[in-house]
Amino acid sequence: MTTTPTAPATTPAGRVRAVLRSPILLSVLGALLIGAVMLLGAGGNPFEAYAAMVEGAFGSTQWRNTLIVAVPVVGMALAVAVPLRAGVVNLGGEGQIVLGGITAAVVAAGVDLPAPLSLVVALGAGALAGALLGALPAVLENRLGVPLLVSSLLISYPVVALASYLVRFPLRDPGTGLPQSRVFDEAYRMPVFAGIGLSALILVVVIALVVQVDSRTPFGYEVRLTGHNRRFTEYAGVGVPRMVTRLMATGGGIAGLIGAMVVTSVPYRFIDGALVVPAYTWTGLLAALLARANPLGAVAAGVFFAALQVGGFGMERETEVPRELSSILQATVIVILAATVAATARRARTRKDAA
Repeated sequence: MTTTPTAPATTPAGRVRAVLRSPILLSVLGALLIGAVMLLGAGGNPFEAYAAMVEGAFGSTQWRNTLIVAVPVVGMALAVAVPLRAGVVNLGGEGQIVLGGITAAVVAAGVDLPAPLSLVVALGAGALAGALLGALPAVLENRLGVPLLVSSLLISYPVVALASYLVRFPLRDPGTGLPQSRVFDEAYRMPVFAGIGLSALILVVVIALVVQVDSRTPFGYEVRLTGHNRRFTEYAGVGVPRMVTRLMATGGGIAGLIGAMVVTSVPYRFIDGALVVPAYTWTGLLAALLARANPLGAVAAGVFFAALQVGGFGMERETEVPRELSSILQATVIVILAATVAATARRARTRKDAA
């Protein structure tokens, strides 16, 4: 029996075939197809709805809104993807982003510094606070055996409550009845260049650093190896507990930096719930899972989810299709991806057993 030769993965044809067979691409296309069926069932036009969604996310005036949402979503996706690269799940992003934001607000309210030193101190303090909070669950697991997955999630609740107390009492703006801080002084406001906030440029630098460490350093190789087989990495002499602490601190630091950048951007104040209600943390978690912890993939998935959210509002305005469809698409992407990965793993095990 003759077989048709297949193009190696390193050739252009092989790379195209690998992309077409990618579980991520299949999950996105499957979600769009399911969304189209739902629209048809409701009497809508899928082509008009998706066109309105794209225009609402990337139109001549709307792309800035997508960028504003993409900064915290992509940042939180990286905060999850960095430790997830080693198989460690960081569920404490909500507390880390809130702690970073409230720390920056405390600095802005109590420290009088000239620009740009003021922003450097505020952002640095937010990142440091997030890093310390991120490292705490790893330390608890290494020293006391407390499961990191549980402690990282539970620690967020008292942190969010503390931030709520601070912004409702010591930091509250007496001129309003809302739970929000005073507007920051000019020195603590994130500048904007050509319609793009400095926070987006800072995030690009963070992305570049993460990708550089992940792909071009021995530490990045050890992290990836730990994600594939932690026991083998430990046998090879790598200090995995220390690595996990560093990764959790890095993820927490990124989340804290994102929180600080959000509150120092428009409207230049800390608002109770503003970092929690938009679900930046959980959208970032979905993006990291969709990208399977690849940093560049997490960035692309974060932008994709941000575009879905912003485009959903444009779709609702233009076609009267409810924006909740964008949330359904996000969930469907993850479900299909999980099913595809599970089916691929099952086929691999079957072939291995047959061999």
